[in-house]
Amino acid sequence: MTQQTRKPLPTYLSLQQAAEMTCQSVKTIRRRISDGTIPAYRFGRRQIRIKLEDLEATGRRIPSAKW
Repeated sequence: MTQQTRKPLPTYLSLQQAAEMTCQSVKTIRRRISDGTIPAYRFGRRQIRIKLEDLEATGRRIPSAKW
């Protein structure tokens, strides 16, 4: 039998988890979803989730920092 390489499933965060992870308020996360900065997904009628990869991609590098 051959081994199939499976792509890992994406990790989805609630708004509260995303807010805690970025040290922002839930209200700010909702604003960033509204303006399109953070893509979000609706599951069911009320649950809104954010992919961890999408949240990490919104961070910006500070140009003056030397890494």
